[in-house]
Amino acid sequence: MSRSFDCAADFIDAAREMAVTGRPALARLLAEEAADRTPDADAAARILAQFPGPSLRQEG
Repeated sequence: MSRSFDCAADFIDAAREMAVTGRPALARLLAEEAADRTPDADAAARILAQFPGPSLRQEG
């Protein structure tokens, strides 16, 4: 099954699925992407709060 990610909600849904299936690191990465796609800073902070943990993104 192929999944399309068009908006922040798609990433949030996938993050929830990953959290439920015991993959918190992947859930956090997906939540970070959702937060990046959310123009409202307060809403982005709420998204990240649902999936706590340090960022695993590699910058550079």
